[in-house]
Amino acid sequence: MIKIVKVESKKQLKAFIRLPWKIYKDDPHWVPPLLMDLKERFHHKFSFYEIGTQENYLAYKNDELVGRISAIENREFNKEHNDKTGFFGYFECIDDQEVANQLLDTVKAWLTKRGLNKMHGPASPSSNHDYGCLVEGFDDRPKMLMPHNPPYYQNLFRTYGFDKCMGLLAYKLNAEDVLKNEKLIRVSKMVKERYNFTIRPINMKDLKTEVGHIRRIYNAAWEKNYGFVPMTEKEIKEYEKAVKMIAEPSLILFGEINGEVVGMVLALLDYFHVFKQMDGRLFPFNFLKMYTKKKEIDWLRVMLLGILPEHRRKGLDSVFYHELIKNGLELGLKYGEASWILEDNAMMNRGLKVVNGEVYKTYHVFEMPI
Repeated sequence: MIKIVKVESKKQLKAFIRLPWKIYKDDPHWVPPLLMDLKERFHHKFSFYEIGTQENYLAYKNDELVGRISAIENREFNKEHNDKTGFFGYFECIDDQEVANQLLDTVKAWLTKRGLNKMHGPASPSSNHDYGCLVEGFDDRPKMLMPHNPPYYQNLFRTYGFDKCMGLLAYKLNAEDVLKNEKLIRVSKMVKERYNFTIRPINMKDLKTEVGHIRRIYNAAWEKNYGFVPMTEKEIKEYEKAVKMIAEPSLILFGEINGEVVGMVLALLDYFHVFKQMDGRLFPFNFLKMYTKKKEIDWLRVMLLGILPEHRRKGLDSVFYHELIKNGLELGLKYGEASWILEDNAMMNRGLKVVNGEVYKTYHVFEMPI
């Protein structure tokens, strides 16, 4: 017998948050999320709740906890896209189609009551957070802040009635190969000279201004992209807090033309290498591993590369990649992941192939009418 229960108590929320430890207990590539960060996502002060509503559910089979899901309405998304899309997120489930069906049925009913006509996901809780279902690339752990799931999830979604609506790509970059690329070096030098284009690292002493640049460029550069939701003031403050904790200044770069910031690249050290050893807990002593294990990290993740629309097609991205990978090598890093990239973003995909990037993980976003 399967029973779906709405999360209403602290005890139920704790069970909701801790379920992945059961689902992934035999998965050598899963990285336990930091429990402290997860709890913040379900606190009423979390930025998402300014623009959306969410309800969380648990699934029990014969009184055993076997699944979870969130029903999500993102008002800002529907305003931005003039749409009536509802979302599901935080999906975790044993390999049981009946359990998955009942979880998804619960979300479908919740969304329908709100007059929404499509169900889309997984988005936990939006495309600015954990987005997509891994469908290729299960033989390696996820990189910093990227999702991970069992191979059978895509089958649960497709059998329920979902179709893929977009592919998200993760590229692997070998640092030494990138810097051996003569075309990249030549183009990078030419672009700098032609446009008086200069690159500088983030100023950690003026984070408020710098994070403001990130928000401005993100909201302008991604405005017409699939799934785009603009960053709010509160959301950017959360990013500012996170940047303070884990930023490596030489990996967060701004590009200027005649003193105006026209683009940026934001990359992070792959602290998932460290999180893997922490079992979700920073305290009492695990936070020390953020320092003692830092030298073991040999990956970075390129999270954002944005250029203002009026400055695109000038080759500025080549300068960003060249400077970023050069700085990464100086830190002792060997590899980079650029993720996620929309499969239909011809300009970004072409640019990553120019720097010898190879697609090594693929994620799908699913959708169905309701």
